[in-house]
Amino acid sequence: MKKFQLFYDYECPYCKKGHESLMELLPQYPEIEIEWRPIEAHPRPEDHHPHSDLAVVSFYIARDLGADMEKFHALMYQAVSIERRNIEDPEILFNIIKNIIDRNKFFELLNSGKYASRVTENNDLAYEKEGVWFVPAFRAGDLKLDAQGGIGVSKKEVKDFLDKLTIN
Repeated sequence: MKKFQLFYDYECPYCKKGHESLMELLPQYPEIEIEWRPIEAHPRPEDHHPHSDLAVVSFYIARDLGADMEKFHALMYQAVSIERRNIEDPEILFNIIKNIIDRNKFFELLNSGKYASRVTENNDLAYEKEGVWFVPAFRAGDLKLDAQGGIGVSKKEVKDFLDKLTIN
């Protein structure tokens, strides 16, 4: 099984586009596994809203509770990139995913702080170790695909990355 890391932010419209291209192409590559690495394109304390740290935490909560993650990604991108909903408000965040996750379990895990460190871990991995400047960013060892600022990644670039990954 070939594996790569995908660094992305639900607040990023280029990540939404890259995600759509990836999901369209992925059925052609059944031997590829994705390690999802949600990050903040503009981490705190930057004065940029909305901050997406709670969306990162919500990803891990949903995943660990067995939610349909394709649905999770679709709901989150729709709510953040298209509808511009306030994902800094836990109630609004829960309402985005309320049909795929249990309310009590969501708030119990959110309030426990169990996943809070994942935000910093993913941000540090992306920015300090993997040299990510723009998202989405794809990483598999020395194989890299980085978005260009204000442009993102094209479907062809994603396909070329997946092709190279299957060859290596």
